[in-house]
Amino acid sequence: MTAPDHLKITGPEDVLGYIPHSLGYWPSRSLVAMTMQGKRLGATLRVDLPGDGSPGGFAGFARTVAGYLEADDHADGVLLAFFTGSDVTVTGGAGAAWAELLEELEHALAESGMPVRDAWLIGAEHWRNAYCTDPACCAPPGRPIDEIRNSKLNAEMVFRGSTVGPAPGAEAARPFPMPEDTAVLESERNWYRLFTGHTRDQSQYSQVLDVWAVVLQSPAGRRLPLELAGYLRAALRVPAWRDAVLVMAAAGPEAAEQGAADFGMFDSSGPLTPLAPVPLPPLDGFGPLPPVLPRAGVASGGSDGAPAVPGYGEVLLGLAPSVPDWQRMASLERILVQLGEAGGGEAAAAAFTGRGWIEWCRGKGSFADALFSRADAQHPGYRLAVLLAELVSRGTLCGWAARREAAWQKFEPGAA
Repeated sequence: MTAPDHLKITGPEDVLGYIPHSLGYWPSRSLVAMTMQGKRLGATLRVDLPGDGSPGGFAGFARTVAGYLEADDHADGVLLAFFTGSDVTVTGGAGAAWAELLEELEHALAESGMPVRDAWLIGAEHWRNAYCTDPACCAPPGRPIDEIRNSKLNAEMVFRGSTVGPAPGAEAARPFPMPEDTAVLESERNWYRLFTGHTRDQSQYSQVLDVWAVVLQSPAGRRLPLELAGYLRAALRVPAWRDAVLVMAAAGPEAAEQGAADFGMFDSSGPLTPLAPVPLPPLDGFGPLPPVLPRAGVASGGSDGAPAVPGYGEVLLGLAPSVPDWQRMASLERILVQLGEAGGGEAAAAAFTGRGWIEWCRGKGSFADALFSRADAQHPGYRLAVLLAELVSRGTLCGWAARREAAWQKFEPGAA
């Protein structure tokens, strides 16, 4: 298999070496299925291996996997990798169970027009072809895992800047607060007090989005000033503003503004006693705010020939726009990492939830679920995390992840 940019797969070691780079981590107790489009790799799916009590047994599991892979309309075959966690032989004992599961997958995938082209068992220290029973070429316990870790394609991926990180949920928290964290949390409390009474004020909403827009344009690696970090954490504690930030990152400020108006987030009557406006936070090194644009009259129906502005629900489920702004979403992810590091509470839960949503949009359900769990630990019952975690547990795919032309690409299209 040869890609346009000359990434070559010359053997099974390269196929298996590609998987951790595609997922971002070395999987455990997992089935990884990769669709094929002729001689080119397509989509990668990772799911937990079924247990003895799986609903519908192996047959139900296989139908579910086939249903997920059918999202790749151009797939004409599938490669399967069983990361079992322990070395097994092909026949007898645990090997018989894997053979039964493979048979069910073959049947379900063949019915979906994606026959299994090859399959492998990857254990703790050895790997082997799932179809080979000839001791002359597949002698137990198999071939050493180092052949995968040291494959040519793995080396090429590392050379291109790809890394294999820890598994979902293994991200370490700071063991103790840093001095600057205390300052950020104090700033957050001060800003949140100032925001009280302004949460339905359209001018304040617009200011918050403008500040976020400036921050999202900042280059990777730039640290947030402490006062600005406190402002952003406080803003995330207002659910309507938090949702608007997610929508703006994926679909632009017009969608965030129009969606807020459609949901009736603004109080047109205003408070009985006018409140003092909330000042801007310091934006040292982040540039000026963007030009103030008219906020009223954003068309949501596209009646003048312009494309319709998507609603919040459409954006959060990945149904619109046709392709999100993946670069701006990656920038938001970097900012949320910084904000979540500063401390716990509701703001941290919002930061973890936002990161989980971005991972779900990328099709990385395992990372998303781990982040939603961290959000719940920071603020038990955090509503958005609970709702999104339910989508992941049901196996619901984000709309963008289900369409090849819209899906996030870790590597260039046709990389292998």
